[in-house]
Amino acid sequence: MGESGVGRGSTVYVLVVCLVAALGGLLFGYDTGVINGAIGPLVAKFSLNAMWKGWATGCALLGCALGAGAAGPLSDRFGRKKVLILAAVLFLVSAVGTAVPRTIVTFILYRIIGGVGVGAASIASPMYIAEISPARIRGRMVSVNQFAIVTGFLVVFFVNYFIALQGGEAWNNELGWRWMFGSESLPAVVLLVLLFFVPESPRWLTKQRREEEAMAILTRVDGADYARRELAEIKEAISMETGSIRQLFHPGMRIVLVIGVVLAVLQQATGINVFLYFGTDIFKQIGSETSAALLQTIIVGAVNMSFTVIAIWTVDRLGRRPLMLIGSVGMAVSLFSMGAAQYFGRTEVWMLLFILGYIACFALSVGPVVWVILSEIFPTRIRGRAMAISTVCLWVANYVVSQTFPMMDENPWLIKYFHHAFPFWVYTAACVAMLAFIWRFVPETKGKTLEEIEKHWLERERSRSAGMIHGRQ
Repeated sequence: MGESGVGRGSTVYVLVVCLVAALGGLLFGYDTGVINGAIGPLVAKFSLNAMWKGWATGCALLGCALGAGAAGPLSDRFGRKKVLILAAVLFLVSAVGTAVPRTIVTFILYRIIGGVGVGAASIASPMYIAEISPARIRGRMVSVNQFAIVTGFLVVFFVNYFIALQGGEAWNNELGWRWMFGSESLPAVVLLVLLFFVPESPRWLTKQRREEEAMAILTRVDGADYARRELAEIKEAISMETGSIRQLFHPGMRIVLVIGVVLAVLQQATGINVFLYFGTDIFKQIGSETSAALLQTIIVGAVNMSFTVIAIWTVDRLGRRPLMLIGSVGMAVSLFSMGAAQYFGRTEVWMLLFILGYIACFALSVGPVVWVILSEIFPTRIRGRAMAISTVCLWVANYVVSQTFPMMDENPWLIKYFHHAFPFWVYTAACVAMLAFIWRFVPETKGKTLEEIEKHWLERERSRSAGMIHGRQ
């Protein structure tokens, strides 16, 4: 590892800064995952039907879409760091508000506020990490954010489990779920405090003509020689950009937007958050007691985190495309098998194994790698707004999946003819679509600087235009 100094960079410095930013990802996982253990008591407390159950779970995701939509322009105007600070404040407000509501409407209001924070963090954290990390380790550093997200899920699954043990069913229906939501206030305060000690993105600083500050940060990242080269590339890239969102619809850029949006939607359409939000209910449905279902959910979280670690160490070695292709195949097989197990009544152990297989494949591939690609493929000046479009679509897709799962899973007609298998076969089809799309359209970005990736799209469009002209001749 290098040491910070006049001419040398520090990998330790990059790692520490990225870990602080990745706390936004941890809160992302914590805030969205807490519902897994709390949804059962919430249904009992407020007498919710299937539609309201989906709404209580999914309402935060509409907040996520709002937060992602606002965070892009805000991060382009005010900086990535300030958006992360705003997200931390929203996490804290939501943690307190969802712990003390007297009505389901009040609860939903504060869940939406927390969702806005999640959406903002889902934009700002990976974008900040991508912009401060050198290309040789950027994939791993952005994947650290995904690791933080799955760590947040695992931590809150443990917290939910231990809170649930403090009393019986009546206590959990009245008070336990309140402690589950309120526990988020501690990591939110930690994130808020630590953010005041990290720098702003050097790419954003360069865009604001604060080149001396950007140079100093880049030097700490990977040394003086790297800083000079990187600053020159950033300035060249910025000089070629208009800064208008319309740039995404210019020749050569439209395909970038399509790839970002489709990957974001398909990542959610594969059904990952069904298991992260409704896992406890799924395990209870196949015969597990409440405490056993919460323990099985912890196992899901542990597998999710373990295979995310593997992805972090392989994404810059094997590349983005191979991981996503392999993972998509594994996810499709696992989901189809889940549906078959439900349809033929072979559940419990088989379902747990298939769910763990699916989670492992997702965490190894589509989970972290989609975020890596979204943080890489867009031009610097409009990266915030472009990521916002993709991430808004991601959260809307997440909401649709979360809202419709209980409605499909509890529909009498679908139960009669598919025996709870129908949702899993729907998600299987999404995995097949993901596989085909990656194979046809997604390029490899391993080892390339952000500016080199941008030039790739421009050169691709020039080649396409030259081919069209030649074809007319």
